[in-house]
Amino acid sequence: MSVEGDPGSLVKVVYLLVLSASWGMQCWVTFVAGFVMIRGVSRHTFGLVQSKLFPFYGHIVLCSSFLNLAIYAAYHPRELLSPSESVQIGLFFISLILSALNARWFSPATTKAMFKMQDIEREHGLGGEIGMSSNFEGYKWLREKDPKYQALRKTFMRYHGISSLCNLVSLLCNGANLVFTALLLQSI
Repeated sequence: MSVEGDPGSLVKVVYLLVLSASWGMQCWVTFVAGFVMIRGVSRHTFGLVQSKLFPFYGHIVLCSSFLNLAIYAAYHPRELLSPSESVQIGLFFISLILSALNARWFSPATTKAMFKMQDIEREHGLGGEIGMSSNFEGYKWLREKDPKYQALRKTFMRYHGISSLCNLVSLLCNGANLVFTALLLQSI
């Protein structure tokens, strides 16, 4: 592979640290933190913690995606890209776009709907229980009897689903980029 200048050791270290830290954080937030927290705090506390952490998480993933793409693109001119490098730069771009959408639109929309739902839940004495399966009947009754709550829940579920999908695809893109990096370690 021909490149327009070889990245120095510091650039290589920064690139690998940013990519691996971002992927590790995404794995932790996606597969560990939420599942542990929902079993140990009330639903409303869980929502409050998520609403405080996710803006930072989303913007850190966004910045990491931008840095990874910028570093990679700077040392891989478009005219000289191999097929695997084209895939890798595409994965960085997809991760950047999805993390931007998530950080700037889907995550805030999810949080806004969640807080409105929590206001209605509080009026009905819900939200203080620990775990998602607690008081299932109370939430079912609320969904069936309150059209405003039902509409908010639909909005929440739509945005939460899209946000989760964006996060998961971004995580997979970064994971694939780690694999590419490991296979081509001598030449990031």
